Amino acid sequence: MLGSNKTLLIIGASRGLGLALTREYLNRGWRVVATVRNNTKTALHEFSETLSGQLEIETVDINHPDQVGALRARLAARRFDMLFVNAGVKNDDRETIADVSTDEFVRVMVTNALSPMRVIETLQDVVRPAGTIGIMSSGQGSVANNENGNYEVYRGSKAALNMFMRSFAARHKNDPRTLLLLAPGWVRTDMGGPQARLSIEESIPNLANTITAQEGKAGLQYLDYLGRTVPW
Repeated sequence: MLGSNKTLLIIGASRGLGLALTREYLNRGWRVVATVRNNTKTALHEFSETLSGQLEIETVDINHPDQVGALRARLAARRFDMLFVNAGVKNDDRETIADVSTDEFVRVMVTNALSPMRVIETLQDVVRPAGTIGIMSSGQGSVANNENGNYEVYRGSKAALNMFMRSFAARHKNDPRTLLLLAPGWVRTDMGGPQARLSIEESIPNLANTITAQEGKAGLQYLDYLGRTVPW
């Protein structure tokens, strides 16, 4: 895929899965515009110093709609083959819905569900008519697969994200673009922790392959990193 001349706008790429996905698409020859939350130097900045023009870095905090709108204005003349939203936080794994504070619940729900959808609503027009809009969900967002009740605040935020994306797809049912909710698996990152089952190298290249396999297929799918359908 080297020299593909395709373009990716990825939201949330300073570390972890977002950084890994950025690197993967750069290695595949894509031009990438990747965002970080603030002006603090990150691993993405260090990585960009080795490249010449293939990677651009923008700054946006998706929890601030005015910043998302400003990013849209800066990119108004651009068109991308894919918009991928990778943003998420979690609360203390031990907290249940019975003891999480209201402020913490709101923080997780806004960052994981509301803000990513606001990004898609605001930036959808910079995606080409035959392009892809992807969003990093989680297998824990599956209501059907929740049989142990762990991580329930995080699960709830991802289930909400999935529902909002289904509503977006329903409102745009004649849109030819590919819409993807993607579950990367439990990956060893700062967020996933050292006990996670998968390495980044096991997850991200396969995730990119799954995205490629769906190119040109209109409508919404909820898939894992190996391209398997995740039950709602």
